[in-house]
Amino acid sequence: MAAPPLGNGVHPADFPCNQNSMVALAPLPLPAGIRSRMAPGINGLDMHFFEAGEDGKPLLLLLHGFPELAYSWRKVMLPLAEAGYRVVAPDQRGYGRTTGWDGDYDGDLARYRILNLVRDAMGLVKHLGHRTVECVIGHDFGVQVAAWSALLRPDLFKSVAIMSAPFAGPPPLGPRRDDRIHAALAALPRPRKHYQWYYATRKANPNMWRAKQGLPAFLRGYYHHKSADWKDNKPFPLKGWTADELAKMPTYYIMDLADGMAETVAREMPAGPASWLTEAELAVYAGEYESTGFQGGLQWYRIRVEAVQTAELEIFAGRTIDVPACFIAGASDWGIHQSPGALERMPRTGFSRMRDIHLIPGAGHWVQQEQPEEVTRRLLAFLAARAA
Repeated sequence: MAAPPLGNGVHPADFPCNQNSMVALAPLPLPAGIRSRMAPGINGLDMHFFEAGEDGKPLLLLLHGFPELAYSWRKVMLPLAEAGYRVVAPDQRGYGRTTGWDGDYDGDLARYRILNLVRDAMGLVKHLGHRTVECVIGHDFGVQVAAWSALLRPDLFKSVAIMSAPFAGPPPLGPRRDDRIHAALAALPRPRKHYQWYYATRKANPNMWRAKQGLPAFLRGYYHHKSADWKDNKPFPLKGWTADELAKMPTYYIMDLADGMAETVAREMPAGPASWLTEAELAVYAGEYESTGFQGGLQWYRIRVEAVQTAELEIFAGRTIDVPACFIAGASDWGIHQSPGALERMPRTGFSRMRDIHLIPGAGHWVQQEQPEEVTRRLLAFLAARAA
């Protein structure tokens, strides 16, 4: 049965599938020069994407993270296009106005395997009529798709830029990370839990989607808590994967044991709108997630922590990304240290041609939104050096 329109008292949570296939959505408010388009039949998806620049120009493919959308690239797309590129940013599987994905917690989790997400990206590139991608650029969880795309198909993805999440290479063969860390976190004097394992639980989506403070307030708090505006974001390297070390991170990564994410960020609400995220921009995110919920994006975490795909990725153990690469993150972003040692290992075990590592002042986790001019400058410098 089709869902009635939002606003008539029917909550989209009553429909446990991709809500944006059933609810008519208003056109998105976009800067002039950015176009909203659909690519049908992409690996089982009808993929929504933003585009700027001209056909025939070298392609830049921008891949968002969680809980973001193609919209998170709006501030860098036009400057990149003006520099001579065709710039494309899709809503990835599980997100936004892309349809055809399974948003049921009990659905087919295997569709969110990283190899299938890479196939999504390849299908979009083919639809766009390109034989190569000048640079694939990933932020947050989009880093995984960008990095694996460059590792698996260096003939197609000619360079890679990753943001906010280091990539230290494929999982090694042999024993996996000790799951006793969760009992150790729970046994701390201040009992804690890891956010990624919380995101893999059934209760994570309703906790955020139906947050007591309301969805817009939840998102405002979440984005604020991980930004440079939250003054306690002063990251430093951790000594190892131990409960005592992990507990040094803020609660949006190592949560209080009894809290959901909605309760976590409610304690850190900003006094007003962020300078880098207006109320109108926040309303875009809230409207899109009101339609879909968060479960599509949370499936990406589930498949990682439940080790559904680990064995097949171990086939690539020891392999590096051999195309030119750069790393960009906010200097106030704890994401660069949440996996202890990954940032330091990255140029050795993840990449053979990692040219630059940039930590940008005045930015936290949402670096391309908080400091778009500096991100654009760094990306264009990387692309120019590669061309030279």
